[in-house]
Amino acid sequence: MTLLTILAALVLLILLIAWLKINPFLAFLLTSITAAMLLKIPIEKIPTSLEKGIGSMLGSLTGVLCIGAMFGKLVSESGAAQKIANVLMSFFGERYIQWALMLTGFIVGIPLFYNVGFVLFVPLIFSVAFRFNLPAVAIGLPLLTSLSVTHGFLPPHPSPTALVAQFSANLGTTLFYGILVAIPTVIIAGPIFASTLKNIVSKPLATFTPKTLPDDQLPGTANCFLSTLLPVILLAGTSLFPLLKIENQWFVNLFKFLGDPLIVMLIALLVGTFTLGIFQNRQVKSIMENYGDAVKDIAMLLLILAGAGTLKQVFVDGGVSQEIATMLNGLKINPLLLGWMMATVIRICIGSATVAGITTAGIIAPVVAAGGVDPNLMVLAVGAGSLMFSHVNDSGFWMFKEYFNLSLKDTYRSWSLMETVVGVVGILSVLVLDIFV
Repeated sequence: MTLLTILAALVLLILLIAWLKINPFLAFLLTSITAAMLLKIPIEKIPTSLEKGIGSMLGSLTGVLCIGAMFGKLVSESGAAQKIANVLMSFFGERYIQWALMLTGFIVGIPLFYNVGFVLFVPLIFSVAFRFNLPAVAIGLPLLTSLSVTHGFLPPHPSPTALVAQFSANLGTTLFYGILVAIPTVIIAGPIFASTLKNIVSKPLATFTPKTLPDDQLPGTANCFLSTLLPVILLAGTSLFPLLKIENQWFVNLFKFLGDPLIVMLIALLVGTFTLGIFQNRQVKSIMENYGDAVKDIAMLLLILAGAGTLKQVFVDGGVSQEIATMLNGLKINPLLLGWMMATVIRICIGSATVAGITTAGIIAPVVAAGGVDPNLMVLAVGAGSLMFSHVNDSGFWMFKEYFNLSLKDTYRSWSLMETVVGVVGILSVLVLDIFV
């Protein structure tokens, strides 16, 4: 009955959006209420689930997305993205720009939280696409693939870090194995897969459509790279802090504060306002008007993400994730493959990679504790499953669709298939690695 309810809810959601052309936020609310009733959540508790879903989703995303949109607008309007694009193209050439962006995403994705990286590098993608007349989806997907892979596989990202603790794995070993698994995954799901998407036409949001400035009006190369990558530098520094073994609690708390994505983006925006704005002879009033325009452009995106949060919360409150995981736990297969399957099914039904990973870990942890499976590889297997087939109940799906301004069909063809390739290549790489370790 649970699987039928999930299927009915997802079909209803797709019909409302794709067939009846209902606003996605309203479609999510209607679908969430229907799903809650089918899951027999008490009717008086349904509004609480909806509000909790909206709050939990927007509580962690709103500040990062809004400040990220402002920062992205600054990087775009100042010419910094144009300058970086020029440097990349001159160094790698148009032929290898996908690989350059993939490498950029992988390097910065290790310390950078996914949502921060997404809003930070979208202007760079569009700058390259517009300036050199290249398809935005085909050249941008490799970078976003790298961000997704590091988010799902590598500490210090939340889900793999939590899985390391639950499976009693080794953080350093997991990171090493994760890089070995991530390399073939990002290559196949990134440049190789993206090369098949050159016919997808993307008309991105106006706020990320960069204007072309004369070369003599562009900021300096060092300024552009340092200002744009400041969030990466800050997060990398704070993520390395635990290795110093400092016991002074005041410093520990300070670095926790400075390592929060919201604080990182705020610091980056304040610094960028000077280095890419005021110091480039731009008026404060003009800069603030651009920031206001940037937030207006992502208002609907925030509502869509809020709607996705309601459906996720209804499924959680209805006990869907636990029921599915328990059902799969009885299958007699390789533990690594079992962990991947559990995370995959929960991911497809719930939408959240983090929820899928943590829920799976809670069920399969006794299997890992009993021995016979490398806990470090189990972290990666579950991580691969948690990234499988992102669709309409995943906030990442809607971020990609709305930022690149794509149809549902083209979003499935590009984003959803890319995430599926990531999940499949990821688990195959884990199983191969299991032979040797």
